[in-house]
Amino acid sequence: MYGFINTCLKSLVVEKFGEETWAKLRDEAGVQDTFLTYEVYKDEITMQLVTEACKLLEVQPEVVLRQFGEYFFEFCKRSGYDHMLRTLGGNLFEFTENLDALHSYLALSYKEMNAPSFRVERNPDGTMLLHYYSDRRGLCHIVPGIIGAVAKDFFNSEITMEIVSQLEELERTGKKEHVVFLVTQWPAGPARSSMVGSKAGTQSLWPLANQHNAMIWIKEVKLLICITCSTIRGLVRLGKGKLLRGFEPVYPMTLNVDLKTFCHAFPFHIVFDDQLVVHQAGVNLQRIVPGLQTMSICLDQYFSIVHPEVTFTISSIRKFINSHFVLQTRRNMMPEAWRGRPMLQLRGQMIWMPSLDRMLYQASPLLRSLQELEERDMHISDIAPHDVTRDLILLNQQRLAEIELSNQLERKKEELRLLSQHLEEERRKTENLLYAMLPKHVANQLKEGKKVEAGEFKECTILFSDVVTFTNICSLCEPIQIVLMLNSMYLRFDRLTTVHNVYKVETIGDAYMVVGGVPIPVSSHAERVANFALGMILAAREVINPVTGGPIQIRVGLHSGPVLAGVVGEKMPRYCLFGDTVNTASRMESHGLPDKIHLSPTVYQALKNKSFVIQKRGEIEVKGKGMMTTYFLERNLGVSEQQIMGISDIEVGAGHQEDRELERLKDTDEFGQTEEKYAEKNVDGPDSEQHLIKTAVETNNQSKHTQTRFCVIL
Repeated sequence: MYGFINTCLKSLVVEKFGEETWAKLRDEAGVQDTFLTYEVYKDEITMQLVTEACKLLEVQPEVVLRQFGEYFFEFCKRSGYDHMLRTLGGNLFEFTENLDALHSYLALSYKEMNAPSFRVERNPDGTMLLHYYSDRRGLCHIVPGIIGAVAKDFFNSEITMEIVSQLEELERTGKKEHVVFLVTQWPAGPARSSMVGSKAGTQSLWPLANQHNAMIWIKEVKLLICITCSTIRGLVRLGKGKLLRGFEPVYPMTLNVDLKTFCHAFPFHIVFDDQLVVHQAGVNLQRIVPGLQTMSICLDQYFSIVHPEVTFTISSIRKFINSHFVLQTRRNMMPEAWRGRPMLQLRGQMIWMPSLDRMLYQASPLLRSLQELEERDMHISDIAPHDVTRDLILLNQQRLAEIELSNQLERKKEELRLLSQHLEEERRKTENLLYAMLPKHVANQLKEGKKVEAGEFKECTILFSDVVTFTNICSLCEPIQIVLMLNSMYLRFDRLTTVHNVYKVETIGDAYMVVGGVPIPVSSHAERVANFALGMILAAREVINPVTGGPIQIRVGLHSGPVLAGVVGEKMPRYCLFGDTVNTASRMESHGLPDKIHLSPTVYQALKNKSFVIQKRGEIEVKGKGMMTTYFLERNLGVSEQQIMGISDIEVGAGHQEDRELERLKDTDEFGQTEEKYAEKNVDGPDSEQHLIKTAVETNNQSKHTQTRFCVIL
């Protein structure tokens, strides 16, 4: 199907049920978001959308298809086909009878269109039988939706459509779904009830022809003179002049056209009998297919029926005589010069002549463009001057150029939409990167081109941590092992910053720094950082030391006090903390003990009346600070370990997922290539090794949890 159908289906879902429903339907069906109008898509896409729509909306397929049929008619009108549809017929019978002709015209633009076919039979009681043929099974319920909408909009009437039979068509070649609908029609509104009351018990509520005439008489006729005797002609006076009712044409006694003139005037006609024996052919058709010069040959030897797809017998042709017929020459019967060219197709009307017991096929070449004309080595002059095919080729050539331009614009529009979508994704990534580097309100100010003023925070709590014996671990392990260990640890620490709402300042090697109360002041900064520190101790037990095989040990130090904070630099701006509080917090970490949380007196004062269990360490000499009474934080009685770690009972085992993932990745080529990349650097010496490890750690952190390294002024 062409993208026009899928676009209509998308428009229906969005208009009736909203964008979210379409997004869900699209994801469930596994299809793209937009469709190009003149692009051909697999039928499975449409069928999958219909199937998933039935599941999502919890309705039967016939309900969805009928509603789609109603909406498809409205969608065609919005797309500019309104006037074309209105001119198909003066009543519903004529409209439906000319649907195949409409599809034939549209096939000039939609060359690969595989449209359904329709055939109509009028019943004596005014009802009609609508025959629907299609290669696609299960879509017949669209037809009542379309025909019902047409009857209501164009002819101010209502219909009922009942499936009389549903089978495979035997008259046609190939397996076609053949559905026969019984269509009953009556005027819409108040007229319906009156008609039902006056003709109760009859199957026909209002014959179609009478309905059409009545509608015309009500709107247009000013004076109507009824004559009771059918043999007397009545007159209807419309302004000036007279119009005869009951018109009967006058025929000449003999046909006043000689054979040569007729064969030249209609150069592509064929006359054949019920045995398909050719008795007459147009001159240009004889020139292209020389075999037709030999009379008494069978037509099916030289031609096959392309549309409608029926068997090449006179009974099948007469059954579909109201359809337009497309015949195509057989390649093996064409002259040698035509073997490399596309086959000639003829499109025209079959007319049965009872007096001669023969069929007249009045046709013209089926050509969509000047290119197709050239490919068949034909010229405009080969087509009769009165044949509108001449104008159709020229007009359609212009239309095809417009369609191609429209198609290109549509493709460019889709490309721009995708580029815009990608741009939006990149913008979000950039914003996330910026928010990871700087506090959000600071980042927004920088985005707006504003200068960020430095600020003073009178109270905050700063935490430092490092890995015990990290230098020895580095000297005994490969760089990739250090990267894996630190990444496993920092993944857990980064998660805890979100749990306890503290701000990650930086990581340098094995050092990890966070702050509470900056950049957003909060009174509970000390409790937040203390709970975060307890979580760090628990999380570190899950990280394996590559040297010993046991858990790593960390030291944690906390100090509370005032700081100055501001953005430094333009090319790579950093949000920096200044003040003695930073230096003192670093001293608490460096003078701490393994697996201990070392507190300064200011932190102890902030936590002592809370639910924390704190042990006094006593006086120690702190470098640059002299003697200081410090403390160890042991636990928080007010919360459980699961709450400290920010996990529920169901997620207790989820913390081990990173370890399992990292163990799995060790066997992949990615880490093997990374190891080779580090080995290629050929860095020697302990200082260079430390620099290499820090570089690897920073690169890894940038790729997964991009953070800005802060300038810490001690």
